[in-house]
Amino acid sequence: MLTRALSLLLLMAAPLAAQQSLFLHQPDPKSLTKVEANALFSHPAPGGFLPVRITVNNAGDQDGNIDIRCVANDGSSGGQGSEVTSSFKLGAPAGKLTRHDILIPCSTLLNFGYGDGSVQVSLAMSGSFGSNSGNLSARYGDTQPAVLLSEALFTPNGSMLDAEIASKSGSRGGANFAAKFDPHEMPDDWRAYSGFDGLALTDSDWTTLSPGARTAILRWNRLGGRLVILAVSTNSDLATLGISDLAAGERSAIRSFGNVSIEPINNKLTLDKDGVEALVDRFTNKDNLPALNTSIRSDFSSAWPLQGLFDPKSYNYGLFIVILIAFGILVGPVNLFVFAKSGRRHRLFITTPLIALGTSVLLIGLIILIDGFGGRGIRVTLMEVRPDDGENAAYVYQEQVSRTGVLLGAGFTVAEPAAITPVPLSSGSQWSRLTDDNNGGGMRYEANLRDGKLEVEGDWFQSRSEQGQFVRAIVPGRGRIELRNADGPPSMISTFDFPIERIYYVDAAGGYWCGENIERGKAFNCREAQQAEVADFVKDASAKLSARTRKALKSLDPLERGSRHFIAVTDKAPGIATFEGIKWTSSTTYITGPVVAP
Repeated sequence: MLTRALSLLLLMAAPLAAQQSLFLHQPDPKSLTKVEANALFSHPAPGGFLPVRITVNNAGDQDGNIDIRCVANDGSSGGQGSEVTSSFKLGAPAGKLTRHDILIPCSTLLNFGYGDGSVQVSLAMSGSFGSNSGNLSARYGDTQPAVLLSEALFTPNGSMLDAEIASKSGSRGGANFAAKFDPHEMPDDWRAYSGFDGLALTDSDWTTLSPGARTAILRWNRLGGRLVILAVSTNSDLATLGISDLAAGERSAIRSFGNVSIEPINNKLTLDKDGVEALVDRFTNKDNLPALNTSIRSDFSSAWPLQGLFDPKSYNYGLFIVILIAFGILVGPVNLFVFAKSGRRHRLFITTPLIALGTSVLLIGLIILIDGFGGRGIRVTLMEVRPDDGENAAYVYQEQVSRTGVLLGAGFTVAEPAAITPVPLSSGSQWSRLTDDNNGGGMRYEANLRDGKLEVEGDWFQSRSEQGQFVRAIVPGRGRIELRNADGPPSMISTFDFPIERIYYVDAAGGYWCGENIERGKAFNCREAQQAEVADFVKDASAKLSARTRKALKSLDPLERGSRHFIAVTDKAPGIATFEGIKWTSSTTYITGPVVAP
C-alpha cells in the first residue's frame, strides 16, 4: 500500500515544464489526496479552446466527484464584451490516480483598446474534495496571429519574440507572441489548436510528439494552421518527418487551407536578431491566411458577400407607435372619463390591468404574425476532401447568416467535431445584436463538450435578430471523385452521398474538363472545357465567400494546384447542422480535392 502511495505521489510531483499551473489542491495536508489543474498551453488563444489536464489522486476509500466551472471573457469590466461559460463533471475512483483532459471554450476576442486586447480564462473547482480556483490570461495585438511555440524555442527566445511582435502589431500593452507547450504533453484533439494560427517547434520536438498529437496538429494544419519546423538535423524533410509523401528533400507544401515549412537553424536554438525577425515573419507574412481573430472581427460586417445576398428587412416602427399612442389614449383619458368616470374610480383597478394585458397580447400577436416562429438563413461552404493517405476526411469552412422571428428556445448541439464562432455583423443593420462597433455586445454564451459533441446555449441565436456564424469542422467520410479512365474524355464516378451540379477537373496533361448533373455511384463522362470557363466558375465561387475563405479557395483552385484536382458545386450537401429552428433557404457547397486515380 505504501509503495503504491509513493508511486502516485511521484507521478503527481513530476515536472510539468511548459504546463501552466492553475491550482494544486490538497484538502488534507495529512493525506495524499490531491487535485491538480494544469493548462497544457501557457496562454489561451483569442478563441477556440484551452486544453486543461485535471489530475486527481484519490487516496481515500470512497469514490469522489469534481465539478469544474469555467468562464472565458475578453477582460472587459463594463459588461460590453462577450463571455463563454462551460462546465465539466469528473469522476475520481477511490484509491486511484486519474487524469481528465478537458477543452475549455474560449471567448472570441472582439474588445480591443489602444491596439490590443486581453483574453481571460478562469476555472473553479467544487465537489467531494473541496473548492479551489485558478485563471490564465494573454494579450494580443490588433492584427497579431496567435502562435504556439515549443519549450525548446520559447525559453531562449520568448522575450525577444514578444518585443518583435509588439512592434509589428502595434500593441501597447505587452502582447505575447506565443504560448509555450511541452511536446511530451500535447492534446490529440485538433480543436485544442483551433484558436491558434501558427505552431513552431524543432524537428526533435516533432518526433517527440505522440502519434495522436501529430495527427491532430496535421489536421489543424489542413484546416488553415501554419506549421513551422525548425530543423536541427540537415536530413529532415517532409517525407522523413512523416508529413507528406513528396520526394526527398522537399521542405514546404500547401496542405489544404494551411501550409507547412521546414527551416534549417544549424543547431542554434537561441536565435539572433535576424532569426527572431524571420520567425515572426513566417507567421505574419501575406502568403498565409490572415490571422483568424482579425478575420472574424473584420470579414463579416459590411464587406461580407453572403449577408449582401440576404434580403434587407426593417422594423415596422410606425405600426407599433400607433398602437402605443392608442394604448396611452385608452389607458388615460378614455379609461378615466369613460370606463371609470367620476363615482366609479374603483373600476380603475380592473380596467387598467385589462387594457394593459389586452395591449400586450395584441403586440405579441402582431410580432408573431409579422415575424413568425424560428427563422431563415443562407449559408455557403468550402470543403476540401482528402481521400488520399488514408485520411478519408473533409475539411470544412462554413459561413452562415440568418434572421429570426420569435424563438421559444435557442440551444443546439453540433454533432460533428467542430469549432463555431459568432461573427460581428454590420452595425447598419437594425436586426444585428453583435456588430462591428460594440466590442462583443455584452453577449453571453454557454458551450459544453459532452462525449465529443458541442452543446450550446445562450445568445448564439436571439429572437428577432440577425446573426452570423463561422464554422470550421473536420468530418470523417469516404466521399470522393474516382477516375475510371484517363484516356480520351475522362470517365468518373462520385461516391458522395449527395448529387453534384457541376464539376471541373484538370487532368495530368493540364487539360480542362467539365461534368454535370452527377449522381452517386453513376459513372459520368466529361466534356472538354476552356480555362476561361473554369476561371469564371472559381471567380463566381469567390464572390460568395468572406475574404479569408476566399484566400483559402485560391490555394485550392485547380488552376493554381495543377493536375488531377477538381472543384465542384452542389446545393444538396447537408452542411454542418446548428440551430434546428433555422430554415436554410439557400445552402451552397464548393468541394475541392484530388481525384483518385485508377
